Amino acid sequence: MNKRYPVTDLIAELPASVPFVGPEAAERAMGRKFAARIGANESAFGPSPAAIAAMEKAASEIWMYADPENHDLRAAIAAHHGVAMENVVVGEGIDGLLGYTCRLFVEPGRHVVTTVGAYPTFNFHVAASGGALHFVPMNEDREDPQRLLDEAERRDAVLIFFSNPNNPMGTCWPADQVREFAQAVPENRVLVLDEAYIDFAPPGTELGIDPARPNVLRYRTFSKAYGMAGARVGYCIGEAGLIAQMEKVRNHFGMNRAAQEGALAALGDRDHLRDVYAKVASARDRLDAIAEGAGLSAVASATNFVAIDCGRDASFARQVVAALAEEGVFVRMPIAEPQARCIRVTAAPDALLDRFEEALRKVLARLR
Repeated sequence: MNKRYPVTDLIAELPASVPFVGPEAAERAMGRKFAARIGANESAFGPSPAAIAAMEKAASEIWMYADPENHDLRAAIAAHHGVAMENVVVGEGIDGLLGYTCRLFVEPGRHVVTTVGAYPTFNFHVAASGGALHFVPMNEDREDPQRLLDEAERRDAVLIFFSNPNNPMGTCWPADQVREFAQAVPENRVLVLDEAYIDFAPPGTELGIDPARPNVLRYRTFSKAYGMAGARVGYCIGEAGLIAQMEKVRNHFGMNRAAQEGALAALGDRDHLRDVYAKVASARDRLDAIAEGAGLSAVASATNFVAIDCGRDASFARQVVAALAEEGVFVRMPIAEPQARCIRVTAAPDALLDRFEEALRKVLARLR
């Protein structure tokens, strides 16, 4: 342990790293802004005008703390999903809620199962709580429910992380199979079901919500379809007793007052949401066509991004990402093999995709 700082041994031994290098850090390194920021799965189509107006109004009241109970927003979310307020907890994005989840369930000696290459921020929270992480590989670019169950049984894991649709590949499982998976999770384990991208998934993907099930926690966000990534608003739905446990550890003044008001307004603007769905679907089709035109292939996506297979290995994909950055286009790539053969591009307006298409053509011509 570094004696200069009296941090715990656990924290002292953690690597000094972050899950993602943000586009701002890359811009600082380059000394210029990206012309096309289409790598972080934000919504370039923006939030609802009603949400913007609500946040602007709330800005004049920002001197007041936000409601620590998130009452109005929780009530609206509960009504939207047909559950009770006691089944909903609001937090600082899914990231914050995953941190609270790990505080509840993870400590040294406890085991957690996830997928190689799945959302890395969850892994950081597990590590910071002293948990032991165990990984299973994807199966044909999808998370593998049966292997997760088998590994959880073998390790006696307390948490199983599963995202549907998946990030970084954009793939999904139909609701019937997710239901079978959830029902197969023993009562002494908790299924952490990340549904950040469920709004974009095809019909038959979203699992019906059963708030009575005591070992399933479902995570949703206003960062994707609602276009409020910078506001940091997420929520978790679960059995009332389990949600009450999370209320014990969450940061009760962690929510931004303007973000609360913006999320409440965004939830009520269904017309804007339908417009975003249509634009994302069109952009995914465009990205599929761009990939095909470049001699590459796209993985069928149920999200607001498309994974494009570069046709070689991770080293080549990494060169593509770096070369695109030189052309002013910010994209990312999966962190683990074999998915790291791909680049991941966010659905965006045509002007940004035009820039991406032109840059990709130049980059591939140079690298090939």
